[in-house]
Amino acid sequence: MARRERSGVTFQRMKQFGRLEVDPVLATFVEDELTPDSGVTAAEFWGGLEAIVADLGPRNTALLARRDELQAKIDSWHIANRQNHDSSAYIEFLREIGYLQEPPTGFSITTTGVDPEITSIAGPQLVVPLDNSRYALNAANARWGSFYDALYGADVISDEDCAEAGGSYDPVRGNKVIAYARAFLDRHAPLATGSHTDATAYTITNGDLTVTLAGQASAAPTTHGESTLTDPAQLVGFTGDPGMPSSVLLSKHGLHLSIEIDRTANIGRDDKAGINDIALEAAVTAIMDCEDSVSAVDAEDKVVVYRNWLGLMKGTLTRSFDKDGRTVDRALNGDRTFTAPDGSESSLPGRALMLVRNVGHHLRTDAVTYEGEPIFETFLDAMVTSLAAKHDLANNSAHRNSRSGSIYIVKPKLHGADEAALAGDLFGRVEDALKLERHTLKMGIMDEERRTSLNLAAAIERAKERVVFINTGFLDRTGDEIHTDMEAGPVLPKNEMKGARWLLAYEDSNVDTGLACGLQNRAQIGKGMWAQPSNMAEMLAEKIGHPNAGASCSWVPSPTAATLHATHYFEVDVAARQGELATRQPRILGDLTTIPLLDRELSAHEIQLELDNNAQSILGYIVRWVGVGVGCSTVPDIHDVGLMEDLATLRISSQHVANWLHHGVLNEAQVRESMVRMAAQVDKQNSDDPAYQPMAIDPDNSIPFQAALSLVLEGCDEPNGYTERILRHHRRLMKAGA
Repeated sequence: MARRERSGVTFQRMKQFGRLEVDPVLATFVEDELTPDSGVTAAEFWGGLEAIVADLGPRNTALLARRDELQAKIDSWHIANRQNHDSSAYIEFLREIGYLQEPPTGFSITTTGVDPEITSIAGPQLVVPLDNSRYALNAANARWGSFYDALYGADVISDEDCAEAGGSYDPVRGNKVIAYARAFLDRHAPLATGSHTDATAYTITNGDLTVTLAGQASAAPTTHGESTLTDPAQLVGFTGDPGMPSSVLLSKHGLHLSIEIDRTANIGRDDKAGINDIALEAAVTAIMDCEDSVSAVDAEDKVVVYRNWLGLMKGTLTRSFDKDGRTVDRALNGDRTFTAPDGSESSLPGRALMLVRNVGHHLRTDAVTYEGEPIFETFLDAMVTSLAAKHDLANNSAHRNSRSGSIYIVKPKLHGADEAALAGDLFGRVEDALKLERHTLKMGIMDEERRTSLNLAAAIERAKERVVFINTGFLDRTGDEIHTDMEAGPVLPKNEMKGARWLLAYEDSNVDTGLACGLQNRAQIGKGMWAQPSNMAEMLAEKIGHPNAGASCSWVPSPTAATLHATHYFEVDVAARQGELATRQPRILGDLTTIPLLDRELSAHEIQLELDNNAQSILGYIVRWVGVGVGCSTVPDIHDVGLMEDLATLRISSQHVANWLHHGVLNEAQVRESMVRMAAQVDKQNSDDPAYQPMAIDPDNSIPFQAALSLVLEGCDEPNGYTERILRHHRRLMKAGA
């Protein structure tokens, strides 16, 4: 078959479908894997996409032009008022140009057909790259997590007097884990008398839990004999024989925990009550990400992403891998069946409810072209991910995702209400093309761009029949804040942004707006990611702030983090907390529009340290994104502390350096010198990888290094400070062997 070149990549001749040309890799996937048994033919699929591109493409183009127009006006205003910034005048200016709209009043969302994991169960939300099948399966299966394993392997358990996690089992560390877990049971499933620490047996008697107690193992004197739960209604069920159950299922705040009993297992045989583990209901929901955590630059990459999502929706996705010298086969977990207290059989989901995040409206893909031009990638994402999820609704899977018959799509990078309206109209067109009932597609709105933050109620109102989720993305929101007010002056050091007035107001305003728009008991109100996957002790200390802030879900980077973060939702009754917050005074616009400008003179050392930290972060992430196509990484920082990096963190770091460079805090020579020096450190941090290609030896000919430099030097000119255009260009060069 004839081949041709585009953007440095060689590929087979495109296939024609009406006015669309489709990469053959994608066309084959749609024909052979996506459409069979879906009720939609390949011809109908491509015809529907063609109509969407023709009708909605010009509207999307106009909305992107509107972004640029508003940014140009804001730039001019800041240049004219740089020495005399007036907050009230700035707010009035934003109103005059249409950036700031009057919020709608007196409405509530009307979304129906939503699963309880979204409407009524508060808990952790995992976000994982969909191009990694192992991570995707781990996230889907993270609905239930081993509390013992999570504690044993984390820094939550002190290394004092015991071995570090890893290596052979240390009974001293194990006993610390058991003590911690028993204290958790005492707090969240207390006994009428005595402590779980002194339990020797758990039995079910006439539909109630009976706990046999003996000894004085706890610090305080214990009660011998039998005890029951302080609140008998916490017992949900059990497995096995009621006189000797293999598990006891309890609940609090809508979440469940299972006391796993096995007197023959390694831990259970030495436990007085035979408890071998405690399983916590953890990742109630999971976002399978096609966007910020994925490096997908062409049709080949996109099909990997789409195939994994299809496999999750059909229940066919599996992964085999080597672990400690043995082969592990991974597939989706089944549901958990148990006997209810009244003797009836029941079950609980064994998997997280899965949402899928499509790319933003600003990206194009040449995997499909329309009259020779690349189409908006979000149109393709919507069609493919929706049809893949239709297999779930059609019962083409052994493992049901949405029991309420909905498909959940998270929309990132929206700028204001008009773009939310376009997303809603796109969903309607997709439903028509794929023969889905109206409002089957539900929308998650990422509140991560300032224009959406300031107009969040209007954005929700424009999609009120579909909204199931709003979420603060403080990483992207910070990057957008820097870019939007680029011309106002140099900004605060990056770490000081967390305490800036606008950021605190933004986090509060998101919750307040969600509650005012009727999201309570109808949709999720979420908070952002914990970016230090190895620092679980600090996460436990800090992330309880998210449910206390009224968030019904909050992002975590791993199943272990989900299990540990779940303890916060046993602690905090989020529904009650939202009821308390609903009456507080909303944040004022002046707080939300406060620009995080540098308020002091920095020393040369402070400037250099900030630059080096940013440069190292940028290079450490890009060398994997561009070099090997890994879109989400735990990257060692300048102090070798592992931080989770994705496109959102990259946007902050690159925009921060661009801002300081633009305002003369830095000069280009400093930036280049720091980049070369930090490249050498990143090379050293990756020296154990035999496939790694060093940057510092020849930075002028290192594609990842040049991508990093471009992000900074061209940062002011990149629309909204986004990074994908530069990254995709250099990744395609890398794939082509340039």
